[in-house]
Amino acid sequence: MEATTANFKIDSKTTIGKVVLKVANIEKVTAFYSEIIGLTVLGENGNTASLGVADQTLLELQKVDNPMPLARKTGLFHVAFLLPSRKDLGNILYHYLETQAPLQGASDHGYSEALYLTDPEGNGIEVYHDKPRSEWDIRSNGDIIGITIEMDAEGVLAAADRKSASFPEGTTVGHVHLKVSDLLKTDDFYTNILGLTRTSDFGAQAKFFAAGDYHHHIGSNIWMGNNIPAMEENDLGLAYYTFVVPNQTAFDQLKEQLKATATRFDAETNQSLSLNDPNGILIRIEVK
Repeated sequence: MEATTANFKIDSKTTIGKVVLKVANIEKVTAFYSEIIGLTVLGENGNTASLGVADQTLLELQKVDNPMPLARKTGLFHVAFLLPSRKDLGNILYHYLETQAPLQGASDHGYSEALYLTDPEGNGIEVYHDKPRSEWDIRSNGDIIGITIEMDAEGVLAAADRKSASFPEGTTVGHVHLKVSDLLKTDDFYTNILGLTRTSDFGAQAKFFAAGDYHHHIGSNIWMGNNIPAMEENDLGLAYYTFVVPNQTAFDQLKEQLKATATRFDAETNQSLSLNDPNGILIRIEVK
């Protein structure tokens, strides 16, 4: 199979699979995500825990012994859980208010409505639903313009039926927002190497990328500063996240693209590969 680097685009049905976090207190963090956030524990053995919806793992926790002190490094800004509907967001908001969850914000972004929280070890969380695409601000050049205004919390609560306090089936990781060290190198990697589309550009502050016509699967920002160091093995926070491509053909095409751009793999099989982005953030790419 032959692939060319010019105008390469990753398959439009590519999605985020799961996010893997390194944590110090796995019992406390597991309880937080299951009892407060809304995920279901799918498996745990003392050193790892898998959480998700139905049989789909969306978050994995890995216990780190002798962790490094928290420091200003690259990694996770937030993991964003995408709920199927506004009703589901209303149900979760009721649950958060009743459990006094550590809500830090509630925003209307034009294309979505979102709640923001932080877990016990400082990892950011977004829980959101997408508005109908007809309501998105899509410019003629393809840019999808986001805004940040106060969410209509009363409207979200009014949409709830209060039948569930957990994430429903169909919930996914909608996007991952990253703390990066260099926006230009990040832009080059995600657009010219992986073949995502830059969907929104906040110049010297943040850039957003997507497969297909989504508003974004990856967010990136330098709000902690330029040239911050990469995480090390014993740092808490993001271990890696996964992209899931829809079939073997899409995987093989992406693999050829990466080889054509002389991208180094950390690991490789017929249906998965691992690589680092320019910020030292580990990515695993898998076939659905």
